[in-house]
Amino acid sequence: MGARLQGKVAVITGGCSGIGLATVRRFAEEGARVVVGDLDTTHGPRVAQEVDGLFVECDVTDAEQVEALFRTAFDTYGSVDVAFNNAGISPPEDDSILTTDLDAWRKVQEVNLTSVYLCCKAALPYMLEQKRGSIINTASFVAVMGAATSQISYTASKGGVLSMSRELGVQFAREGVRVNALCPGPVNTPLLQELFAKDPERAARRMVHIPMGRFAEPEELADAVVFLASDESSFITASQFLVDGGISGAYVTPL
Repeated sequence: MGARLQGKVAVITGGCSGIGLATVRRFAEEGARVVVGDLDTTHGPRVAQEVDGLFVECDVTDAEQVEALFRTAFDTYGSVDVAFNNAGISPPEDDSILTTDLDAWRKVQEVNLTSVYLCCKAALPYMLEQKRGSIINTASFVAVMGAATSQISYTASKGGVLSMSRELGVQFAREGVRVNALCPGPVNTPLLQELFAKDPERAARRMVHIPMGRFAEPEELADAVVFLASDESSFITASQFLVDGGISGAYVTPL
Protein backbone atom coordinates (compact mmCIF):
# COMPACT_ATOMS: atom_id res chain seq x y z
CA MET A 1 0.00 0.00 0.00
CA GLY A 2 1.47 3.32 -1.09
CA ALA A 3 0.67 6.86 -0.04
CA ARG A 4 1.57 8.99 -3.04
CA LEU A 5 -2.05 10.19 -3.30
CA GLN A 6 -2.96 10.03 0.36
CA GLY A 7 -5.84 12.35 1.19
CA LYS A 8 -6.52 13.31 -2.43
CA VAL A 9 -9.95 13.03 -4.03
CA ALA A 10 -9.85 11.82 -7.62
CA VAL A 11 -12.56 11.73 -10.28
CA ILE A 12 -11.99 9.22 -13.07
CA THR A 13 -14.18 8.96 -16.15
CA GLY A 14 -14.27 5.76 -18.16
CA GLY A 15 -13.23 3.98 -14.99
CA CYS A 16 -14.88 0.61 -15.59
CA SER A 17 -12.43 -0.86 -18.08
CA GLY A 18 -9.00 -0.54 -19.64
CA ILE A 19 -6.75 2.31 -18.55
CA GLY A 20 -9.51 3.81 -16.41
CA LEU A 21 -10.08 0.65 -14.39
CA ALA A 22 -6.36 0.09 -13.88
CA THR A 23 -6.04 3.70 -12.70
CA VAL A 24 -8.97 3.40 -10.29
CA ARG A 25 -7.18 0.50 -8.63
CA ARG A 26 -3.77 2.19 -8.58
CA PHE A 27 -5.18 5.43 -7.19
CA ALA A 28 -6.85 3.51 -4.37
CA GLU A 29 -3.60 1.67 -3.63
CA GLU A 30 -1.89 5.06 -3.32
CA GLY A 31 -4.42 6.36 -0.80
CA ALA A 32 -6.83 8.37 -2.96
CA ARG A 33 -10.59 8.52 -2.51
CA VAL A 34 -11.89 7.61 -5.95
CA VAL A 35 -15.09 8.68 -7.70
CA VAL A 36 -15.81 6.66 -10.83
CA GLY A 37 -17.88 8.29 -13.57
CA ASP A 38 -19.16 5.90 -16.21
CA LEU A 39 -22.26 4.77 -18.08
CA ASP A 40 -21.67 1.15 -17.07
CA THR A 41 -24.20 0.64 -14.30
CA THR A 42 -23.49 -3.10 -14.26
CA HIS A 43 -19.79 -2.96 -13.45
CA GLY A 44 -19.52 0.58 -12.06
CA PRO A 45 -20.92 -0.07 -8.56
CA ARG A 46 -18.72 -3.17 -8.21
CA VAL A 47 -15.62 -1.28 -9.28
CA ALA A 48 -16.34 1.48 -6.77
CA GLN A 49 -17.06 -1.01 -4.00
CA GLU A 50 -13.78 -2.79 -4.71
CA VAL A 51 -11.82 0.38 -3.87
CA ASP A 52 -14.19 1.70 -1.20
CA GLY A 53 -15.06 4.54 -3.54
CA LEU A 54 -18.11 6.02 -5.18
CA PHE A 55 -19.79 5.32 -8.51
CA VAL A 56 -21.74 8.01 -10.36
CA GLU A 57 -23.58 7.15 -13.54
CA CYS A 58 -22.50 9.80 -16.02
CA ASP A 59 -22.83 10.51 -19.72
CA VAL A 60 -19.67 12.56 -20.25
CA THR A 61 -21.22 14.36 -23.23
CA ASP A 62 -23.98 15.81 -21.05
CA ALA A 63 -22.95 19.04 -19.29
CA GLU A 64 -25.43 18.66 -16.42
CA GLN A 65 -24.37 15.10 -15.69
CA VAL A 66 -20.69 16.04 -15.76
CA GLU A 67 -21.30 18.94 -13.37
CA ALA A 68 -23.21 16.57 -11.09
CA LEU A 69 -20.30 14.11 -11.14
CA PHE A 70 -17.80 16.63 -9.83
CA ARG A 71 -20.30 18.20 -7.45
CA THR A 72 -21.00 14.77 -5.95
CA ALA A 73 -17.28 14.18 -5.48
CA PHE A 74 -16.90 17.49 -3.69
CA ASP A 75 -20.04 17.12 -1.58
CA THR A 76 -19.06 13.60 -0.53
CA TYR A 77 -15.34 14.00 0.14
CA GLY A 78 -14.81 17.76 0.49
CA SER A 79 -12.46 18.43 -2.43
CA VAL A 80 -11.58 17.66 -6.03
CA ASP A 81 -7.83 17.21 -6.25
CA VAL A 82 -7.41 15.08 -9.37
CA ALA A 83 -9.46 14.74 -12.54
CA PHE A 84 -8.50 11.95 -14.91
CA ASN A 85 -10.64 12.66 -17.96
CA ASN A 86 -10.23 9.36 -19.70
CA ALA A 87 -13.54 8.31 -21.29
CA GLY A 88 -13.29 7.74 -25.02
CA ILE A 89 -14.36 5.62 -27.97
CA SER A 90 -12.83 4.33 -31.19
CA PRO A 91 -15.64 2.79 -33.24
CA PRO A 92 -14.90 0.80 -36.41
CA GLU A 93 -16.98 3.17 -38.54
CA ASP A 94 -14.34 5.86 -37.83
CA ASP A 95 -11.88 5.09 -40.59
CA SER A 96 -10.48 6.95 -43.58
CA ILE A 97 -11.84 10.43 -44.22
CA LEU A 98 -13.07 9.02 -47.53
CA THR A 99 -15.39 6.54 -45.84
CA THR A 100 -16.22 8.06 -42.42
CA ASP A 101 -19.60 9.75 -42.48
CA LEU A 102 -20.56 12.89 -40.59
CA ASP A 103 -22.55 11.08 -37.89
CA ALA A 104 -19.55 8.89 -37.03
CA TRP A 105 -17.29 11.97 -37.02
CA ARG A 106 -19.58 13.86 -34.64
CA LYS A 107 -20.09 10.96 -32.26
CA VAL A 108 -16.35 10.51 -31.72
CA GLN A 109 -15.78 14.25 -31.32
CA GLU A 110 -18.53 14.45 -28.69
CA VAL A 111 -17.24 11.56 -26.60
CA ASN A 112 -13.50 12.11 -26.99
CA LEU A 113 -13.14 15.89 -27.13
CA THR A 114 -16.28 17.66 -25.97
CA SER A 115 -16.38 15.45 -22.87
CA VAL A 116 -12.86 16.55 -21.90
CA TYR A 117 -13.90 20.18 -22.33
CA LEU A 118 -16.92 19.57 -20.07
CA CYS A 119 -14.91 17.71 -17.43
CA CYS A 120 -12.19 20.38 -17.30
CA LYS A 121 -14.84 23.11 -17.10
CA ALA A 122 -16.55 21.29 -14.21
CA ALA A 123 -13.37 20.43 -12.28
CA LEU A 124 -11.54 23.75 -12.53
CA PRO A 125 -13.73 25.87 -10.21
CA TYR A 126 -13.09 23.48 -7.31
CA MET A 127 -9.37 23.36 -7.98
CA LEU A 128 -9.04 27.11 -8.42
CA GLU A 129 -10.85 27.68 -5.13
CA GLN A 130 -8.47 25.23 -3.42
CA LYS A 131 -5.42 26.64 -5.25
CA ARG A 132 -4.36 23.12 -6.12
CA GLY A 133 -5.24 20.34 -8.50
CA SER A 134 -4.04 18.05 -11.25
CA ILE A 135 -5.99 17.39 -14.42
CA ILE A 136 -4.88 14.56 -16.68
CA ASN A 137 -6.59 14.27 -20.06
CA THR A 138 -6.21 11.14 -22.16
CA ALA A 139 -4.96 12.06 -25.63
CA SER A 140 -2.91 9.63 -27.75
CA PHE A 141 0.36 9.24 -29.59
CA VAL A 142 -1.64 9.96 -32.76
CA ALA A 143 -2.05 13.51 -31.45
CA VAL A 144 1.64 14.11 -32.21
CA MET A 145 2.16 11.99 -35.35
CA GLY A 146 0.17 10.43 -38.16
CA ALA A 147 -1.47 7.10 -37.46
CA ALA A 148 -0.42 4.02 -39.42
CA THR A 149 -4.08 3.10 -39.73
CA SER A 150 -6.54 5.90 -40.29
CA GLN A 151 -9.14 6.80 -37.65
CA ILE A 152 -9.81 10.31 -38.83
CA SER A 153 -12.16 11.55 -36.12
CA TYR A 154 -10.30 9.77 -33.32
CA THR A 155 -7.01 11.31 -34.43
CA ALA A 156 -8.53 14.77 -34.74
CA SER A 157 -10.23 14.49 -31.35
CA LYS A 158 -7.01 13.48 -29.60
CA GLY A 159 -5.16 16.34 -31.25
CA GLY A 160 -7.81 18.63 -29.80
CA VAL A 161 -7.38 17.10 -26.34
CA LEU A 162 -3.64 17.71 -26.52
CA SER A 163 -3.99 21.33 -27.63
CA MET A 164 -6.67 22.08 -25.05
CA SER A 165 -4.60 20.52 -22.27
CA ARG A 166 -1.59 22.59 -23.25
CA GLU A 167 -3.61 25.81 -23.25
CA LEU A 168 -5.24 25.10 -19.88
CA GLY A 169 -1.91 24.10 -18.39
CA VAL A 170 -0.43 27.45 -19.37
CA GLN A 171 -3.51 29.46 -18.38
CA PHE A 172 -3.76 28.11 -14.84
CA ALA A 173 -0.10 27.41 -14.05
CA ARG A 174 0.10 30.24 -11.48
CA GLU A 175 -3.19 29.24 -9.87
CA GLY A 176 -1.87 25.95 -8.50
CA VAL A 177 -3.60 23.81 -11.12
CA ARG A 178 -1.63 21.57 -13.46
CA VAL A 179 -3.07 20.19 -16.71
CA ASN A 180 -1.30 17.51 -18.73
CA ALA A 181 -2.16 15.25 -21.64
CA LEU A 182 -1.40 11.56 -21.33
CA CYS A 183 -0.45 10.23 -24.77
CA PRO A 184 -0.55 6.43 -24.76
CA GLY A 185 0.62 4.20 -27.54
CA PRO A 186 -1.58 1.19 -28.35
CA VAL A 187 -2.79 -0.37 -25.11
CA ASN A 188 -4.05 -3.90 -24.54
CA THR A 189 -7.59 -2.88 -23.61
CA PRO A 190 -11.02 -4.27 -24.55
CA LEU A 191 -11.43 -1.28 -26.92
CA LEU A 192 -8.30 -2.18 -28.89
CA GLN A 193 -8.96 -5.92 -28.73
CA GLU A 194 -12.42 -5.43 -30.21
CA LEU A 195 -11.14 -3.14 -32.94
CA PHE A 196 -8.31 -5.44 -34.00
CA ALA A 197 -10.29 -8.67 -33.69
CA LYS A 198 -12.37 -7.37 -36.58
CA ASP A 199 -9.28 -6.47 -38.62
CA PRO A 200 -6.16 -8.61 -37.92
CA GLU A 201 -4.33 -6.88 -40.77
CA ARG A 202 -4.75 -3.54 -39.00
CA ALA A 203 -3.37 -5.05 -35.78
CA ALA A 204 -0.32 -6.39 -37.60
CA ARG A 205 0.35 -3.02 -39.24
CA ARG A 206 0.13 -1.30 -35.87
CA MET A 207 2.46 -3.76 -34.13
CA VAL A 208 5.30 -3.36 -36.61
CA HIS A 209 5.62 0.32 -35.68
CA ILE A 210 6.21 -0.31 -31.97
CA PRO A 211 9.93 -0.58 -31.13
CA MET A 212 9.17 -2.62 -28.01
CA GLY A 213 7.24 -5.09 -30.13
CA ARG A 214 4.14 -5.25 -27.96
CA PHE A 215 1.15 -3.24 -26.80
CA ALA A 216 1.23 -1.54 -23.42
CA GLU A 217 -0.67 -3.00 -20.50
CA PRO A 218 -3.27 -0.75 -18.81
CA GLU A 219 -1.32 -0.93 -15.54
CA GLU A 220 1.68 0.68 -17.22
CA LEU A 221 -0.44 3.68 -18.18
CA ALA A 222 -1.97 3.79 -14.69
CA ASP A 223 1.53 4.16 -13.23
CA ALA A 224 2.08 7.20 -15.44
CA VAL A 225 -1.25 8.71 -14.35
CA VAL A 226 -0.32 8.24 -10.69
CA PHE A 227 2.88 10.18 -11.32
CA LEU A 228 1.04 13.04 -13.04
CA ALA A 229 -1.58 13.13 -10.28
CA SER A 230 0.95 13.14 -7.47
CA ASP A 231 3.13 15.90 -6.07
CA GLU A 232 6.12 14.14 -7.65
CA SER A 233 5.18 15.89 -10.91
CA SER A 234 4.72 19.31 -9.29
CA PHE A 235 6.78 21.13 -11.98
CA ILE A 236 5.09 19.40 -14.93
CA THR A 237 2.20 21.11 -16.68
CA ALA A 238 1.02 21.77 -20.25
CA SER A 239 2.96 18.68 -21.29
CA GLN A 240 2.39 15.84 -23.75
CA PHE A 241 3.30 12.88 -21.59
CA LEU A 242 4.12 10.11 -24.06
CA VAL A 243 3.92 6.49 -22.91
CA ASP A 244 4.17 4.85 -26.30
CA GLY A 245 6.86 2.17 -26.30
CA GLY A 246 9.11 4.34 -28.42
CA ILE A 247 6.74 4.83 -31.37
CA SER A 248 7.13 8.61 -31.54
CA GLY A 249 10.93 8.32 -31.41
CA ALA A 250 11.28 5.76 -34.19
CA TYR A 251 11.88 6.28 -37.90
CA VAL A 252 11.81 2.61 -38.84
CA THR A 253 11.55 -0.47 -36.66
CA PRO A 254 13.44 -3.69 -37.45
CA LEU A 255 11.29 -6.79 -37.74
